[in-house]
Amino acid sequence: MSQMISLTAGDNHQFQGYLASPTGSSKGGLVVVQEIFGVNSHIQSVCDRFARQGFTVLAPALFDRVSPNTELGYSPEDIQSGLAIRSKVSTEDALRDIHAAVNYLDDESDESTVSVIGYCWGGTLSYLSACRLSGISKAVGYYGGGINEHIQEQPQIPTQLHFGDQDGSIPMKHVDAIMNAHPELDIHVYQAGHGFNCDLRKDYNAPAAKLALERSLAFITGT
Repeated sequence: MSQMISLTAGDNHQFQGYLASPTGSSKGGLVVVQEIFGVNSHIQSVCDRFARQGFTVLAPALFDRVSPNTELGYSPEDIQSGLAIRSKVSTEDALRDIHAAVNYLDDESDESTVSVIGYCWGGTLSYLSACRLSGISKAVGYYGGGINEHIQEQPQIPTQLHFGDQDGSIPMKHVDAIMNAHPELDIHVYQAGHGFNCDLRKDYNAPAAKLALERSLAFITGT
């Protein structure tokens, strides 16, 4: 079952989130952090997929602070629109909204453990959540282009990262720098481009997406 719910951040900002619940008992809470395209059909499908895996899943609408109800596609025009909206949302505000989602799953859904997984912009925010936020068990980030800019920050929880070696947005020298600075992190590199997990993008890579999902699930569940 899935639905849009209302969330309130620590600064009293009210915004929406997409909540997907498992049919049986829950394996734990999972916050899915969006790309630069809003909580669109793809992110909702990601949430539904994780719910079918047994998680209680919540995707906070981080764009609601400046552009409520934004759901973009993946055309060049959509990319430019997403970048423009993203530039107006501060990292601090995005993390407040992620923390509100974590707290919702911890309190309202009574989840004993809450993890965070994010894609693109959300990949960077997942890394920063691991560094700065409380109440999170584990963090997973896919092709977070901004991680290298925060390489000096230290994740406080187990963190897994996924990158593509053909990513035009994230040079391999940045990935290598992250790996060298944080040998304790679980980092995987695939023969793939940026956005390889998204089946609506031209760089979708089914084998890489499948392997990354298997690794993510094993990492989050500890199996």
